Amino acid sequence: MTRTRARLALIGFIAAVGASACTPTVRLQVDPIQIYAKLDADVRVRLDKELQDLLVENPNLF
Repeated sequence: MTRTRARLALIGFIAAVGASACTPTVRLQVDPIQIYAKLDADVRVRLDKELQDLLVENPNLF
């Protein structure tokens, strides 16, 4: 009885190793994205406009 169990365990182990060796591997590789953007001018224009609007609304601010 123990020999039969040992044989079944060995057959099961061999089958598991054989099945795992055949599984496909999927790899996903994403290259880094480089974004070159100059935000300085746009931010400065927005802040200048907001500051002008704020000064028009509150002339005694400064």
